[in-house]
Amino acid sequence: MGPGGPRKFRPRRSACILLLCSIWSVTPVLSLAAQAVEEGLVIRQLKFSGNQHVDARLLAASIATTNSSFFAASGWVRWLGLGVKRRLNERTLRVDAVRLKTFYQRKGYLDVQVDTTVIRSDQSAWITFHITEGEPVLVRTLEIRGLDSLDHRDRLVRDLALATGDPYDRDLLLVSADTLITRLQNLGYPEARVLIEKADVNRETRSADISVLVQPGKASVIGEIHVRGTDQIDSAFVASLLATEPGLPFNRRDLVESQRQLYRSELFRYATVELDTAHFVAGSGTVPLTIQVQEGPMHRARAAVGYGTNDCFRTGLGWTKRNAMGRGQVFDVAAQVSKLGVGRPTHVTAIENSICSTLQDDSIGSSKMNYNLTTSFRRPVFISPSNSVALSLFAERRSEFAVYRREELGGSLTLLRETESRTPLSFAYRLGYGSTEATTVSFCAFFNACTENDISQLRENRLVAILSVLAQRTRVNNPLDPTRGSAYSAEISHSSRLIGSSALTQFTRAIGDAAIYRPLGSMVLALHLRAGVVVSPFVTVGGSAGNFVPPEQRFYAGGPNDVRGYNRNELGPLVYVILESQLRTDSVTGAPVVRDSLVRNAATGGNSLIVANVELRVPSPIFGNQMRLAAFVDAGTVWQRGGEGQGGTPIMRFTPGAGFRFLTPLGPARLDVAYNPHRLPVSRLYLIQNDGDIVVFQENYRRTVNTGRGLVVQFGVGQAF
Repeated sequence: MGPGGPRKFRPRRSACILLLCSIWSVTPVLSLAAQAVEEGLVIRQLKFSGNQHVDARLLAASIATTNSSFFAASGWVRWLGLGVKRRLNERTLRVDAVRLKTFYQRKGYLDVQVDTTVIRSDQSAWITFHITEGEPVLVRTLEIRGLDSLDHRDRLVRDLALATGDPYDRDLLLVSADTLITRLQNLGYPEARVLIEKADVNRETRSADISVLVQPGKASVIGEIHVRGTDQIDSAFVASLLATEPGLPFNRRDLVESQRQLYRSELFRYATVELDTAHFVAGSGTVPLTIQVQEGPMHRARAAVGYGTNDCFRTGLGWTKRNAMGRGQVFDVAAQVSKLGVGRPTHVTAIENSICSTLQDDSIGSSKMNYNLTTSFRRPVFISPSNSVALSLFAERRSEFAVYRREELGGSLTLLRETESRTPLSFAYRLGYGSTEATTVSFCAFFNACTENDISQLRENRLVAILSVLAQRTRVNNPLDPTRGSAYSAEISHSSRLIGSSALTQFTRAIGDAAIYRPLGSMVLALHLRAGVVVSPFVTVGGSAGNFVPPEQRFYAGGPNDVRGYNRNELGPLVYVILESQLRTDSVTGAPVVRDSLVRNAATGGNSLIVANVELRVPSPIFGNQMRLAAFVDAGTVWQRGGEGQGGTPIMRFTPGAGFRFLTPLGPARLDVAYNPHRLPVSRLYLIQNDGDIVVFQENYRRTVNTGRGLVVQFGVGQAF
């Protein structure tokens, strides 16, 4: 006791002391546990052996033990200290063996055996799961009852995930049941149920007898439609976007399509179309719906800056107003400019001589800055929810590398229709007024307009009216880097005086495109075919008659996205050009002599096109998640039907090659190297005289330098097709 009497007990201080002591005593234990996890063996390899019927990637996804990332697992880059290190946990490893056994048993392999091998070093572990699958239990009978009263029984049970003779996979049985429910709901039965009555397994005979009972319920129609979540947008307009309406038969597919149409309107950041369970009465034959939406921003501004081999620097701005004037209309303004740094008035000598040096000699397509200014007004529902209509006004200057440059003002009216098979159909009428600047030899070679007066006539401003129909069908698993599926498109364009075109801009152009992607294990086989044709009537210029096709409507080939063994637009008809001032005089004979290094190629294009590609894409042995390798063979031809010489004959050119793709958020960055075994064709050499007229200087000219044969390097973003 102290001088002030007995000391009082202070429970708060004592509690604090006890807590501190507890923390002090527990901390070393936790530290030791954390240290044990941190100092566990790093998993350098995780693989499976003996798995003949199940993919290793599926097995890896079903267990908790995972491999370290590439940088952490690969010995020759491990010292960089990059990547995630996954460490061995003995208890988790034992549980994973049980997980794999259970996984296989659900797949029908009841006698499966799973063992593990772990090779250890001081800091690393290499793990192998050894799997002995054994014989599977096979489905002997699969009876589906309850569908005899329906007219579409055969279609309902066709191609289910589980069939007689398959291993008894319980997951696939559930998938088959879900498929039956979905198919019945698409036929108008929203209350469809599927019950698994019997699943008898005989281990001795390794067989299974399965019985499934289907209860379709009552066929129903759509009832009331309730809209929730709207603020600025009229709820009646939201209901009009649906692919169904009250009184129509219920169809689950219509609900999915309705949801797609809500998103396609660009008005909502979230949208669902579901059964209204609060008002639904079982067995009533009527299905009320609920539309739940969350409106997106009504205004959107955007900007972009980029670089392209044939565009140099480019930039764009845009602004969008949604629900303009009500009823879901979308008003948009967009502006883009390119050829920045090489085209007037943005020409910068330093950029032209370095970053964009490939555009130096392009006096047609890259001599001026390209631009496009477009305003559009789109209505998402026109007569039917499947239709939308858009009105656009534009002013543009566009070009094709070393071929033409076109300046135009005009407008277009487009009707877009989504068919029941989700194939968009586009019907468009485009009217423009402008002129086309092309290489002088292009007019001379194909229309015999070789004098300055005749060429000037072809370059005059004139009306061009084009009526076009475009159909597209895309079914791929990834639009940026597809590995499975197909994509088809076909377009027909017509221009004639009947719809507003001038006499020199009449043509009919058709082009089709098809691409197929097939997985081969971890590899992907990609096939591509494009073909086109242009026809035009006879017209007369300067006393000469012929089938004149405007330069911007001809076909050109060669470059990073078609036949990669050729530089851009060098496959197909071309001629050679030299200026009169570039000739030298022979000191002995006094005759003009051509310096081959000064001769330029001039692509004239053709009215017929065929391009075919075969490409095999494989994962890279290093950086396998980010890099792909490719081997390809490209083939193609462009020719002028009815033309003379080599340009009038279709000759297929084949160029093999290889490349790699590095995956980015914008799509694969692609570097391809192709070998071209073909020389540039023998063709006419034209002389551009000092007064601007053109004459044929040599009928059969062959280049001795820059012949086209050899390796060609192509770079791009996105797959070639």
